[in-house]
Amino acid sequence: MADGPSHFRKPSERVDFSAIVDRPPLELPGKARVIVWTIVNFEVWDISRPMARQVIPAPTGQVLLPDVPNWSWHEYGMRVGAWRFFDLYKRLGLRPTLSANARICEDYERVAAEARDQGWEFMGHAYEQMPIHKVEDQRGMIHKSMDIMEKFTGQRPVGWLGPGLTQTYETPELLAEAGVRYIGDWVYDDEPTVISTDNGPLVTLPYSVELNDIPTMIVQHHESSYWKTKCCDQFDRLWKEGADRPRIMAIAIHPYISGQPHRIRYLEEIYDHIGSHDGVLHWNGREIYEWFNTQRKVHP
Repeated sequence: MADGPSHFRKPSERVDFSAIVDRPPLELPGKARVIVWTIVNFEVWDISRPMARQVIPAPTGQVLLPDVPNWSWHEYGMRVGAWRFFDLYKRLGLRPTLSANARICEDYERVAAEARDQGWEFMGHAYEQMPIHKVEDQRGMIHKSMDIMEKFTGQRPVGWLGPGLTQTYETPELLAEAGVRYIGDWVYDDEPTVISTDNGPLVTLPYSVELNDIPTMIVQHHESSYWKTKCCDQFDRLWKEGADRPRIMAIAIHPYISGQPHRIRYLEEIYDHIGSHDGVLHWNGREIYEWFNTQRKVHP
C-alpha cells in the first residue's frame, strides 16, 4: 500500500462514540478493581536537533544548537536516573512497559539490556525522539523501530506510543501493517477500546496523560509532591469506581524527571499508597492487551 490510506480517516471514522456506562463491564481475575499500567520512557535525543524538552531555556529564548545543557539533562536520566527505576521495580517485583525509542538499543545498549534482562515489556516509541509529523518516511521508521527491538529482545513488540503521543491521520494504518496490536496515543477512556484501520483493528489502552510527569512537572511546573497527590487521588477514585466496573490507571515517567534524587521518593510513595489497597493488578501493556483481547476477540 502507499504511505497511508487513500483518504485521511478522522477518529469518528474509526470508532463510534461510546459512553462508558453503556458498555457491558469487563471482568478482571480475582474480582480485582484496578489495573495499574506503569510506563517508563527511555528516549534518544539527537544533539544535532532541538531538544524534546527544556529544563533551562536558552538566553533570550533563541534555540541554540548544540543545546548542551538540555541534552545533558536527558543524559543524566540514562546514566543515573534509570538505575533508580531499575532498583525500585526490582524491589517491588514489577515489570513495567518500556516505551522505547528503538535507537536506545544502539546508543544505550547497557540500559536497554538491563530492561530486557529484568523482563520489562518493550513498546515501540519511534526510532528516536521527534514528532511523527517530522518523520519523512513514517512507514520505514515504524518498521525499522519494530525490527530493531524484535532483534534485541527476541520478541516483536505488540504496542506503540508515539513520541509526545503524536500521530498523523495515516499512522494507525502503518502501525497495524507493522504488526502493532495496541496503542496508547488515544487518551480518551478508562477502558480499552477498538479502532478500525485499513489493515485491521487496533486496541487503544487507557493512557492517563495528566499523570505523565512531563505535563505536571515540566510543562505546568507543579511541585513533585503535587504529582504524588494527583496520582494518589486518581487511583483512589478509580479504585472506588472499580467496585462496579474495573478501571485502568497509567503512570508514565521519565528517568531525567522522576529519576532525579529530589523526586524519586514521591514515585516510591505512590506505589506505597497503591500497595495498601487490595484488588490491584500491576500489568504491562501486553498483559492488558491479551486480557482484553481474550474477552473481546479483537485479533485471532
